[in-house]
Amino acid sequence: MSNRLKNEKSPYLFQHKDNPVDWYPWCREAFQKAADEDKPVFLSIGYSTCHWCHVMAHESFEDAEIAEQLNRDFICIKVDREERPDIDAVYMAVCQAVTGAGGWPLTIIMTPEQKPFFAGTYFPKQHRYGQPGLKELLKRVADLWKRDREKLLNAGDQIVAAINQGQPSGGNEPNRALLHEAYGLFHRQFDSKWGGFGSAPKFPAPHNLLFLMRYSLLEAAPDALQMAQTTLDAMACGGLQDHIGGGFSRYSTDEKWLVPHFEKMLYDNALLIVAYLKAFQLTKLERYADTARRTADYILRELTDEQGGFYCGQDADSDSVEGKYYVFTPEESEAVLGKEDGQAFNRLYGITAAGNFEGKSIPNRIGQTEDGWQAKDERLQKLYQYRLNRVKLHKDDKVLLSWNAWTILALSQAGRILGDDRYLHAARRAQQFIENNMTDQNGRLYLRWRDGEAAHIGQLEDYAVYALALLELYRAAFEPEYLNEAICRARQMIELFEDQENGGYFITASDAERLIARPKETYDGALPSGNSVAAMVLQRLAMLTGETEWQEAANRQLRFMVGEITGYPAGSSFALLAMADALYPHRELICAVNGNVPWELKAYLKENPADELHILIKTADNAALLSQCAPFTRDYPVPEDGAVYYLCENGACKAPVMNFEQLQLISYQRDSNRQ
Repeated sequence: MSNRLKNEKSPYLFQHKDNPVDWYPWCREAFQKAADEDKPVFLSIGYSTCHWCHVMAHESFEDAEIAEQLNRDFICIKVDREERPDIDAVYMAVCQAVTGAGGWPLTIIMTPEQKPFFAGTYFPKQHRYGQPGLKELLKRVADLWKRDREKLLNAGDQIVAAINQGQPSGGNEPNRALLHEAYGLFHRQFDSKWGGFGSAPKFPAPHNLLFLMRYSLLEAAPDALQMAQTTLDAMACGGLQDHIGGGFSRYSTDEKWLVPHFEKMLYDNALLIVAYLKAFQLTKLERYADTARRTADYILRELTDEQGGFYCGQDADSDSVEGKYYVFTPEESEAVLGKEDGQAFNRLYGITAAGNFEGKSIPNRIGQTEDGWQAKDERLQKLYQYRLNRVKLHKDDKVLLSWNAWTILALSQAGRILGDDRYLHAARRAQQFIENNMTDQNGRLYLRWRDGEAAHIGQLEDYAVYALALLELYRAAFEPEYLNEAICRARQMIELFEDQENGGYFITASDAERLIARPKETYDGALPSGNSVAAMVLQRLAMLTGETEWQEAANRQLRFMVGEITGYPAGSSFALLAMADALYPHRELICAVNGNVPWELKAYLKENPADELHILIKTADNAALLSQCAPFTRDYPVPEDGAVYYLCENGACKAPVMNFEQLQLISYQRDSNRQ
């Protein structure tokens, strides 16, 4: 018999519709029932591709004995953290404050007034190896609720007070010392043998690598580039990358990136595309372009909705066994490919009789000197088709706006740098999908779409990352409609989310549901925080438009971020990228052209990172809209023939030129770090 989750669109909630637990989705009805029946609330937060969420569900939430306890003594609520990142952020802060750690599944017990008094993550059904069991925990809490409730209520008040402590009203001006300090922290934590930072488990954190690559240019620091390259190479060689089907898993459980936690997430793969593309531009090494291409093709093949949106990811488990989809034995590969090709695959990809994961082998290229097979090699295609037919992977087929925005950004860059129109076309389709399906009648964004339904009002990340993606689409296509839309979303972001008293941006909009706290996130964890992205959007709009409103908004946000990240700037590497835009030499280029974007300019942007170069293209056809976005462009005439380039460097404008080579952009890039 199904519970109240049977009509939910979230794949995670729907997975629990047949639990004997009487689950509610997050709603007023659940909290009102808890108040009416005088029961505490048991809140469980997770997501559909979470391995330990599945384990706890099988052990406890599908268990009749645990369900009886929960249904008798608690009101039970399930939340998909990907659909409600605001709820997750609030109660993850609780868990970290109470336990010093966090993760999913997230387990919270609280009052009907939403005040938490207990927090933890995964619990086995029974006490195990010093870890309390859920059965004993529920009994203990139910007894305390009846006999010593005051103790629980006091704990709840203290926790709520702790997570609502006032935040600083802002910091000092941005300064290069923060970037130097972050570089030093990364240098000290760097694993010179296997790449990455610190010990296992290791997460890709592509934004950290993007910071190091940018720093290597700005400060002529080859060690920074080497750290990024070593990490990118190790991740691409290890089992973290799917060498058969493309794409990367979420993290590695070991130091050398061999054994991943096998779930694949859209956002990781999008940001990794950006990182590998940046490495390709800096080094001209084809292996980085190849990895970016394989990853982008994985997204197009496995995670793209027929209407153009991108799905969240794929599960770690197959037939309830983690990694079963990905591993091989020597006999299995020989059976698929034939003896000769099978043996070649086994040799090239580390498939051995002993295995490297529970008696079987995760394909990898660690320690190999011989070239691997090309992505389109028919032998890899045979293995890919065999995997598809061997076992099925669960796919989380909801569309999250902010994750789609990261993917639009990545595919826009891939189209521009790799010269493949498929990627730019996919980025355009996804942007149109958002406008058609995830925007309400008032122009506000929705957070999630699935099965024809958009739901949950957009949060800071949705507006900030979407605005940044639109700016990247503009850089790829130079159609001012994208720039205009980015400006629209940035204005909404300021109006709905900015804290005008203390600085920074809240996660939730001013008219959103009120929770026990309204947090601001500034730490760049698995993804850059909304505040870091907001800083970059505002600074780039200031450079592109020349408008005072954007420079003032950028200044406010950068000062706020300085106050937040001082002490551990390496934890906010994406914010440091935004600061780099403001602190280091920058250039603005206006190209007035009769016709199409000059091929020389497109070639330059394909070959060079050019992060410090902000470009507007003016034509007779787009002049009116461009002047709305950047009013100063009204005074730039479009020539009767050819193109005229207007270059400004650090606030000083040079004489216009008609020959692209006269701009001397390459030499400026080489010398910019010394200015």
